[in-house]
Amino acid sequence: MRLLFSFLFVSLFLQGFASKKINLLNSGTDTAAAAKRKKEIIFPEPANVPRLFYIQRDPNTNTLIYDLNMDKNGELDSKDPLHIYWIRYAEKGQKEELNYIQRKFAYGVNATKTKNDEYDVRFVAYKKMALSLIKNTDGKYHIFTKIDKKQAILNRIFVKIEGGSFWIPNIVYVEMQGTDPATGKELLERFKP
Repeated sequence: MRLLFSFLFVSLFLQGFASKKINLLNSGTDTAAAAKRKKEIIFPEPANVPRLFYIQRDPNTNTLIYDLNMDKNGELDSKDPLHIYWIRYAEKGQKEELNYIQRKFAYGVNATKTKNDEYDVRFVAYKKMALSLIKNTDGKYHIFTKIDKKQAILNRIFVKIEGGSFWIPNIVYVEMQGTDPATGKELLERFKP
């Protein structure tokens, strides 16, 4: 399971070395404290970007956006309902489409229609995580998943990476953030894949 999750996020990790927005925190003036400086990255929340949810991870702020894929008539494309792309905050903040490898082996999804206005969605590299694209009572599509053992609307996934290798980064944890559709309360869950 760890290997699959690692593969999903390895490309994010590999693209992480272009960031110029890293702040170093000095925890003291002695040399021992200076040797233990930690990197702190300020992660922007994608604004003015339509999205279902997004994925961020350190070591940079480049962000994956998962949004609806609408056809020319403004209807959901039932064969390919999700459009996934980068916002390259660590560069110039530009939008960039996924390349073939990223789409087919890392960040892409497989979506299977299960009912009218409902799809089972799985990451190509981590099929174990069950997501559902559903048209909710508000008339809008949302991605639903279990967060902290409760059904939630997924808003964000964050992956904490510390070291590791080129192909298998050391994933410290994955954090999922969402909203309880009944109460509007924020739900949060961390786990180690």
